[in-house]
Amino acid sequence: MNTPTSRAACMQADERDPLAGFRSRFVLPQGVIYLDGNSLGPMPATAPHRAAEVISEEWGDQLIRAWNTRGWFDLPARLGEMLSPLIGGQAGETVVTDSTSINLFKAVAAALTIQEADRPGRRVIISERDNFPTDLYILQGLAAFIDRGYELKLINDDQVNLDDLLDDSVALVALSHVNYRTGLLRDMAAVTAQAHNAGALMLWDLCHTAGALPIELSACAADFAVGCTYKYLNAGPGAPAFIWVSEQHQNRFWQPLSGWWSHRAPFDMRPEYVPAEGIGRYLCGTQPITSMAIAECGLEIAAEADMAEVRRKSLALADLLIDLVETTCADHPLTLITPREHDRRGSHVSFRHPEGYAIVRALIARGVIGDYREPEVIRLGLTPLYLSFTDIWDAVEILAEILDTRAWDTEEFRTRGAVT
Repeated sequence: MNTPTSRAACMQADERDPLAGFRSRFVLPQGVIYLDGNSLGPMPATAPHRAAEVISEEWGDQLIRAWNTRGWFDLPARLGEMLSPLIGGQAGETVVTDSTSINLFKAVAAALTIQEADRPGRRVIISERDNFPTDLYILQGLAAFIDRGYELKLINDDQVNLDDLLDDSVALVALSHVNYRTGLLRDMAAVTAQAHNAGALMLWDLCHTAGALPIELSACAADFAVGCTYKYLNAGPGAPAFIWVSEQHQNRFWQPLSGWWSHRAPFDMRPEYVPAEGIGRYLCGTQPITSMAIAECGLEIAAEADMAEVRRKSLALADLLIDLVETTCADHPLTLITPREHDRRGSHVSFRHPEGYAIVRALIARGVIGDYREPEVIRLGLTPLYLSFTDIWDAVEILAEILDTRAWDTEEFRTRGAVT
């Protein structure tokens, strides 16, 4: 679509928007333009009722009976079946459970064990220097824990790329589909094929793509994937994450966090571990039912949205944002670090500025909520289900005013909080 060139044109684009009706499905405070759905999605309008229902009716009335009468025990698999089509998975390949970090540990351990059986002696794991830190920390920690000589090698796109590192020593490639800082989108099909051609398995972190754009894990022949639900899937703060395992790998190895929920018959209470068949063996312990029940509210909304339309609007919102910032804020040292090309861009836009942290704090004080990432990065998330073109126009006007007047230049806005 053509990029609007005035606020009136933005309003007209909003009137034609086929996704406009989704905005009412979320609780959004008055006077706030929310550009941080890439960190924490807003609350679905149905979430308070669902939380009250779980607490008062299910837990309060049914007590322990609710594990059977209200389907608590089946929630990880049932939510996984709701989520799987959004990431291009098949039935029985996804469960919602644990955190992204824990699921990454499970998936990497499984991948390395499979490679030990199929291609022994491979001792290299490839990731990227600019990956989200928890991914690198888990990879480092697991390699040290296994203590079998595994080495972590890192892509640094402007110096060391995947081609430089792929050889017959590589067991696993573990990358983020979209870079959390820059918004760079990797070509899932091409990268997965590249890894497989070298005999490596492929693991994708989908934290910044699940619910934001079409994903085709099965079609791309990926091996493992993990991701969170609290960003573009609007499942709530700290909501359970998900793990996807291609069917071909599921029964070859049971993951090392072999808790009772992944047992073939957990209520037989046997002392010996016997893994469940299929994706169930990637569960671990008792699930956080209240959080999982609320997560279903966000998944229901995502399941109703046309992901192709979501992607189309996301790209259009980003084009508008980039054009407006580069036009109205041209006199300020803002540097776009997000790719301009549509096929290389996720659903957030990032700019560097020497005073990025203070600027983000000043924006938040004016009702434009984005976030900050080191070094110097202003990060603005674009979630098409509740953001309008007019929101983007207004947000950039406020940004320009803050920059022009140096409203960010105060001790209040320079003072760091625990969470940025």
